[in-house]
Amino acid sequence: MTVCAGEEKRVGTRTVFVGNHPVSETEAYIAQRFCDNRIVSSKYTLWNFLPKNLFEQFRRIANFYFLIIFLVQVTVDTPTSPVTSGLPLFFVITVTAIKQGYEDWLRHRADNEVNKSTVYIIENAKRVRKESEKIKVGDVVEVQADETFPCDLILLSSCTTDGTCYVTTASLDGESNCKTHYAVRDTIALCTAESIDTLRAAIECEQPQPDLYKFVGRINIYSNSLEAVARSLGPENLLLKGATLKNTEKIYGVAVYTGMETKMALNYQGKSQKRSAVEKSINAFLIVYLFILLTKAAVCTTLKYVWQSTPYNDEPWYNQKTQKERETLKVLKMFTDFLSFMVLFNFIIPVSMYVTVEMQKFLGSFFISWDKDFYDEEINEGALVNTSDLNEELGQVDYVFTDKTGTLTENSMEFIECCIDGHKYKGVTQEVDGLSQTDGTLTYFDKVDKNREELFLRALCLCHTVEIKTNDAVDGATESAELTYISSSPDEIALVKGAKRYGFTFLGNRNGYMRVENQRKEIEEYELLHTLNFDAVRRRMSVIVKTQEGDILLFCKGADSAVFPRVQNHEIELTKVHVERNAMDGYRTLCVAFKEIAPDDYERINRQLIEAKMALQDREEKMEKVFDDIERNMNLIGATAVEDKLQDQAAETIEALHAAGLKVWVLTGDKMETAKSTCYACRLFQTNTELLELTTKTIEESERKEDRLHELLIEYRKKLLHEFPKSTRSFKKAWTEHQEYGLIIDGSTLSLILNSSQDSSSNNYKSIFLQICMKCTAVLCCRMAPLQKAQIVRMVKNLKGSPITLSIGDGANDVSMILESHVGIGIKGKEGRQAARNSDYSVPKFKHLKKLLLAHGHLYYVRIAHLVQYFFYKNLCFILPQFLYQFFCGFSQQPLYDAAYLTMYNICFTSLPILAYSLLEQHINIDSLTSDPRLYMKISGNAMLQLGPFLYWTFLAAFEGTVFFFGTYFLFQTASLEENGKVYGNWTFGTIVFTVLVFTVTLKLALDTRFWTWINHFVIWGSLAFYVFFSFFWGGIIWPFLKQQRMYFVFAQMLSSVSTWLAIILLIFISLFPEILLIVLKNVRRRSARRNLSCRRASDSLSARPSVRPLLLRTFSDESNVL
Repeated sequence: MTVCAGEEKRVGTRTVFVGNHPVSETEAYIAQRFCDNRIVSSKYTLWNFLPKNLFEQFRRIANFYFLIIFLVQVTVDTPTSPVTSGLPLFFVITVTAIKQGYEDWLRHRADNEVNKSTVYIIENAKRVRKESEKIKVGDVVEVQADETFPCDLILLSSCTTDGTCYVTTASLDGESNCKTHYAVRDTIALCTAESIDTLRAAIECEQPQPDLYKFVGRINIYSNSLEAVARSLGPENLLLKGATLKNTEKIYGVAVYTGMETKMALNYQGKSQKRSAVEKSINAFLIVYLFILLTKAAVCTTLKYVWQSTPYNDEPWYNQKTQKERETLKVLKMFTDFLSFMVLFNFIIPVSMYVTVEMQKFLGSFFISWDKDFYDEEINEGALVNTSDLNEELGQVDYVFTDKTGTLTENSMEFIECCIDGHKYKGVTQEVDGLSQTDGTLTYFDKVDKNREELFLRALCLCHTVEIKTNDAVDGATESAELTYISSSPDEIALVKGAKRYGFTFLGNRNGYMRVENQRKEIEEYELLHTLNFDAVRRRMSVIVKTQEGDILLFCKGADSAVFPRVQNHEIELTKVHVERNAMDGYRTLCVAFKEIAPDDYERINRQLIEAKMALQDREEKMEKVFDDIERNMNLIGATAVEDKLQDQAAETIEALHAAGLKVWVLTGDKMETAKSTCYACRLFQTNTELLELTTKTIEESERKEDRLHELLIEYRKKLLHEFPKSTRSFKKAWTEHQEYGLIIDGSTLSLILNSSQDSSSNNYKSIFLQICMKCTAVLCCRMAPLQKAQIVRMVKNLKGSPITLSIGDGANDVSMILESHVGIGIKGKEGRQAARNSDYSVPKFKHLKKLLLAHGHLYYVRIAHLVQYFFYKNLCFILPQFLYQFFCGFSQQPLYDAAYLTMYNICFTSLPILAYSLLEQHINIDSLTSDPRLYMKISGNAMLQLGPFLYWTFLAAFEGTVFFFGTYFLFQTASLEENGKVYGNWTFGTIVFTVLVFTVTLKLALDTRFWTWINHFVIWGSLAFYVFFSFFWGGIIWPFLKQQRMYFVFAQMLSSVSTWLAIILLIFISLFPEILLIVLKNVRRRSARRNLSCRRASDSLSARPSVRPLLLRTFSDESNVL
């Protein structure tokens, strides 16, 4: 049947003329304008870089705040030079601009390499060499083997006779295996430039959209005498830009999407920005310190005018007011003074902290990529960091949501057994007559009719999308060649291999005919009429084939819940027993069915399928409706059992996460029995775990499902609330002190909970369900659709307290929950790389999650939490003496420190030590962190950035700042500090305070350091040496070039006094004494705890020694080894 162009309304579609040759039948089409093939991944141009980058940087609150301070200093008579705030701001802005500019320059260079690359276009029956950026939509492009497709192409023909080509999409989705793409049969023969130029065709397809795995279109082919012939186009016909042609000499394709409208370009846009808990704490601390700043400025402004209310204080004889000052309004003067005090104290807000945090996150992410423990020899890859902004969030996870297949299991399938019409068949070591004449054997229990056996095995050989790669491709001898099966689904390969073991070998698809070698070594050919592809909603796939005798058959395989409702009821019970038993044994089960289709029915089915495939609007919905109609009234043949082995160390990882206080939920599409068995094997459920079930089976015991569900929810809530204490903190400890509970829920019951009627008395299902989940140590959600996985993650994210969620999976069906969670981790698995592409981090195996969280996550959080607290601490130490000094200078806004020190404090003197600490510190070694998961609980709940630690750091800074100022002040009171009897002046006083400040905050960090490297030594002692060198340099060499020479030899003269040396050392010791005392007490307590632990272990081992022998005997007895 042919379908003519122009049958339906074109909304949201585009029309592309092949070779840009308009055809007479489509002249009525309005010409559409398309973008060129230039790729622009860069963010800036030479002309807009400066304004655009500045605008983006000043959108950050801290940068905007310092810009305002700088403008105030420029416009108002302030006590400090605009350089003091302008230079640090300029440094931060410049460093960030250079970093972003360099990254954008790299993008420009990469764009030029792509845009200027050479391609060949077919124009007027000739190969024309052009630059890639000059390709237009409609151009026919020639691509050679191992070349990258320059734009999105519809495959017209290839060098192969069947019009196929092989493509790798590693640069798009990370999948390195070859994928087969097809040309429509009407253009297969056009293999030369001359024949291509004769083609008159128009392609109608959807407008550009970013989904790599979806495409809807059709090609209308015109000839001289016949009406247009329409063929449907799908993802299998589309060659994506960035993919590479493999194992095919050359292809011809027509450009349908170019430049920034290609799917690769549309995927450039980043994922939604995720904010970590630490970033939220930083913003909260900024608000607190901004309040402190405003309070200080307000107090000083008020006290200034109180002090000036005393006679002669307002206008001393040596500082008479000008006429302009006397005429200025007092309110305006007070506002100006308030701004001046704001400027004087503005360094309490750490301008350089954001840059340091960004550098820490960026550089720290390399430690994950460099970790050799994450390297997997099988795939020859290690861990990958896609988002460095969430490193510390790895140390704050409360809930882990994991997929089962390919994540907890290997996704390496092996055919175990099958049942045909309720009769079990399983491979054994002895030969049995009948089905086994190759390299496998088959035993039977009450053997079924041989015709049914062969029908079942033919179904396994035909109902799939497996492709063949032969190592000996001699025509006519393919059946004797060594076959390699290729498929995106490991299940399908296992089933085809299983059929091969039992005598039926799939030999591949040749020119639309599927070839099967039967037990008698005869070649059977079946014409493949239609493939009804698998999807996550239907949970089944089917093929329609035509036998050599002319019979039309439909074979279907899928999940039992998707197949049983579509077969005759009397056929189900015998097979259902085997399916449930295999699922309890942990095997993956599939049911197989078939039906014969009468020729008249097939004509109707074929017409419906073609109409659905040709649809440009709502194609998926229309095809789903047709599939639903076709896959009815089938006959059940049997079922298969495939084993998916548990991943190495998956059980140990689950136990470690559980011991660390994390709640682990398994979200899977598998049936309940299979998933339940896997959960026991990976120790998510322990033998003493009491399971609470909310499944279709448990609620169907009653006529009213909602009433029964409500009863179960109330019953479970009462049980759990009675068992566990209310406190969330004590709940983690309660796991080991009380009965453990696990919850099992399936997709249909979850839908009932989430979509319950608001008019019913059960509209609080969701809140009760969440209360139950919070009290369970583990939750299993089975029969989950991808959308339901994301719904569960979102539901937990929105719980009171906003727990941190992590999702881990390996397949495309896990992408939704990975994107929904706070932290998404993709497994580089066998189901493609969609999950890894969309994740924040990707690792080769599930076992790597243990070290990623317990070691890297723990250390990242401790490092950055210490960095944040330290920045606010050192800035409060810096500004408090400045504030106290105002009480002794009549609130005249006199600075305590020289402008150079104000500028250099955060940029040079104290920046590198904390950066090195935040990258290298290991307060606990990595082996201890991974071997004792309980350490993870000590930092959970953002423990180091809560109110208690914040107040500790704040009071410590207040204490030390007070010591700096008053210690120096009182030491100045009694004696002259110079040999000639003179006392030091204002700038010497401030320099002594500043010297004590720099040494104290740097040595404080040295006291906090537990893991010393040469880098720590270099930056800590180097920073102190640089400060001393700079002070000598500033006061001894630079002074002749300065407008003000107030620091002339101040530092050198200060250090020439022994009294000053003693004062500095004494004040540093007094300031650090509380810290030193605290460290000593901690070490004493730590040694005592270790001693008690050693004694307890020794006593435990002595008490346990008599029972070791009987326990071993009981565990490894002869009876326990019987299978």
